[in-house]
Amino acid sequence: MQYARNAWYVAAWSEDLPASAPLACELLGEPLVLWRRADGTPVAFEDRCVHRLAPLSLGRCEGDLLRCMYHGIRFAADGVVSSIPGQDLIPAQARVRTYPVIERHDWLWVWPGDAALADPALIPPAVGLSDPDWILGHGQLDYAAEAALISDNLCDFSHLSYVHAQSFGAGPEFADNLPRVSPLPRGVRFERWLPVPADSPRNPHGEPVEAWQTYDYLLPGVLLMWSANYPQGTAEQLGGDAPAMSDALGGLSFTSQAVTPLGDGRARYFFSWGPHRRDGDAAKRDAMMAMAHQAFAEDKAMIEAQHARIATSRNPRIMPTAHDRGVTLYNRLVERLVAREITELETAT
Repeated sequence: MQYARNAWYVAAWSEDLPASAPLACELLGEPLVLWRRADGTPVAFEDRCVHRLAPLSLGRCEGDLLRCMYHGIRFAADGVVSSIPGQDLIPAQARVRTYPVIERHDWLWVWPGDAALADPALIPPAVGLSDPDWILGHGQLDYAAEAALISDNLCDFSHLSYVHAQSFGAGPEFADNLPRVSPLPRGVRFERWLPVPADSPRNPHGEPVEAWQTYDYLLPGVLLMWSANYPQGTAEQLGGDAPAMSDALGGLSFTSQAVTPLGDGRARYFFSWGPHRRDGDAAKRDAMMAMAHQAFAEDKAMIEAQHARIATSRNPRIMPTAHDRGVTLYNRLVERLVAREITELETAT
């Protein structure tokens, strides 16, 4: 499976990288080590020492330096060896590969492609755990499956009616409601209005309302979604267009999710979810997260089973349905970016 390299991938939560110790992670089959300089700035290296390829993630942070704890070689933040115990001469090639890394939205974003193209403006506008307007819970899951299958799942929410019948409780009417799908420069936008009857367990308002749900699925696999409830008739009044968050009756929530391919048919799924401060509290967040953990475990079971079935299929082919428009748009976007990267690499070499 091919993935775009010139993009910002979520490598870890900010809170998982302390000031005092390096953190091992993996991205597109490459072992990485994240660590912090004395001022807290994150650094990303390949996770192998130049001497005998020991993991630098087993090393020690020493101010603005990282020491390999096998034979004591120290590295500066630019990846260059700064000292070798018992040796004054530092070979010119004594350096490890570094990766652009930026801390934003309480995530650590790493760019595995051409460092010269690592534009911070391309980081998706997620909502971080520390955002004062939202009360968010968070978690992560490791999948024994291709990241692309998780992306397909997130670009086709019709599965909510069936995979999540016991968690999110979306009835069959959800799968019957096709979203409006629009291409974006680096992703796809999904928008839908749904009627919510007064007697629905998902309706706390005591009268029929209309639920608005919209999300962007952005390269390299980041879902940003907000949803809320509005008075009946809002969709017709707006002609089906997006409402303002400020006009919501309630149920206003936001979720940021990220899919990171680790390598060799493995992926990591990061997620956060919670209510707006004007519409909820920590108890509501915790209830939402309990539902999310159940639902995302349901996704994991289905997608891992799907991955295993594909692996045993001699000629795996899919039959698209009406709900696959967003999946197709996103996958074609990835394919174009990968093809461009391959062409640029061949031209450069």
